[in-house]
Amino acid sequence: MALSLDQKCVMIIAGEASGDLHGSRLVKSMRKRDNALFFCGIGGQTLKDAGVRIIVNASELSVVGVTEAFAKIPKLFQAISVAKKLLKSLRPDLLILIDFPDFNLHIAGTAKKLGIPVLYYISPQIWAWRKGRVKKIRRLVDHMAVILPFEETFYKKCGIPATFVGHPLLDTISPDTDGVHADYTAETPVIGLLPGSRDREIIRHLPLMIEASEILSKRFRNIHFIISLAPSVERKFVEKILKEHHGTDRFELVGDRVETILKRCGFVIAASGTVTLEAAISGTPMIIIYRVSPTSYWLARAMVRVRHFGLVNLIAGKEIVPELLQKGASPENIADAATRMLSDTANLENSRRELLAIRKLLGRPGASERVADIAMSLLYTD
Repeated sequence: MALSLDQKCVMIIAGEASGDLHGSRLVKSMRKRDNALFFCGIGGQTLKDAGVRIIVNASELSVVGVTEAFAKIPKLFQAISVAKKLLKSLRPDLLILIDFPDFNLHIAGTAKKLGIPVLYYISPQIWAWRKGRVKKIRRLVDHMAVILPFEETFYKKCGIPATFVGHPLLDTISPDTDGVHADYTAETPVIGLLPGSRDREIIRHLPLMIEASEILSKRFRNIHFIISLAPSVERKFVEKILKEHHGTDRFELVGDRVETILKRCGFVIAASGTVTLEAAISGTPMIIIYRVSPTSYWLARAMVRVRHFGLVNLIAGKEIVPELLQKGASPENIADAATRMLSDTANLENSRRELLAIRKLLGRPGASERVADIAMSLLYTD
């Protein structure tokens, strides 16, 4: 990788699809400030399209849960080795890490030894579990750019420079300010099923959602279901699961942006994750469900130190949407929770108002621009 003597080099690592998207926006924002910047690192197609030289594709590394990680250990170690070698040979002027904590903090250790400044964008959830990692972050990271409102205070109390930059979703989702959804009426309810963005998540969640939908179809006339197909998931994979559960003709499978689907739905059943914040921003009432392997769940429960699992409830500081986890996320429980919400118009409207209020807590649009300012200050600090 040949660079001119005065050209600044930035290495960026995003191990998840969401990080790939947010990282690409950050790269574009930084290039507005210095179009000569050279970027390389680990990421997906979106970062590549933004002009980043990709050395390892992030799709080879993404996992969910503790036991699920075992199968990818060889590739993870290989990627760590490649990233460390690049740091040592290229000596970038800045290392930007996006989420993906176990991998990224390992790389941050090498950068620190080499005297390379480290900017961490999108914090690992150490305030929820494994708080011991805060000591490692204090030692290895120069600045935290955080996207949840309570994280800035948490890090500053721990003696770590941090800035709340707002949530990057605010740059991509226009809120439905009155919570009204195009295709939804009480007479013809449209329900969204958001099973996740990884194959393992879909294998665990979609059959539950299909069975819950069968129960709901018997309780509500003219009910319609839309299944969200994430860009990272092949249509044939989801169609196979539908066929196995005799649901091929009874569900609409939509591969459009989640925002488009949310505008059509008055209610969603969603796998826990960032998509629940997207639903909140659009004012869409929901039920949050999640299942991982029993071992992963047992380890997580032993270490988690927060009352709520879903991001929406964490930010609100109370349960404003139901959470159904592990065995609690049975088709019967999902259908019963949905029935209670759909049958109570006043409760549904109150849920919409509380969800739309979450948006105000997520800051202002322009997260990537604010992170770019922090990155440039680290790049050009002598």
